[in-house]
Amino acid sequence: MAITRSRYRTATSAGTLVAFLLVLIFGSPWYVDWTQKGDRGIFLETLAWPAWDLDTNAAVRDVLGADLKAILLVLFTALFITLLVGAQLASARGTLSAIFTGWAAYIFAAALAAFLTSFLLASPSFGQATANAAGGAGYGLIVGWIIGLATMAGRRP
Repeated sequence: MAITRSRYRTATSAGTLVAFLLVLIFGSPWYVDWTQKGDRGIFLETLAWPAWDLDTNAAVRDVLGADLKAILLVLFTALFITLLVGAQLASARGTLSAIFTGWAAYIFAAALAAFLTSFLLASPSFGQATANAAGGAGYGLIVGWIIGLATMAGRRP
């Protein structure tokens, strides 16, 4: 009997796909402009945090930093979900455990992406990088439950 790969997504691929869609849709220049034009509420405004930009009039350092932050957020999400899902104990594999795994992975990924890309800014400092990491962690805290739900829906490896 041949062993075939399951049609179901793994928890890592489901969480990474949702993270990619969040960054692609809500980090887009059109969504960011829409949220800045009015008071949209904390959740809708927070969704715009990993804003990527294609503005040719902006400084290359700023565009590179914003785009790299969005890319690193997705890559670190995949890395942290893989590490955290693999570390779950067999007795902890449940609905709440999967939600918290995806949620925590997104918090860590956002904080690390913000921290690393802070050093691309003009006159970087460790204090500013730490403050940016705290902002990234806040974004992950408010939005990360979405990744947690996607991780829960995916099959654990």
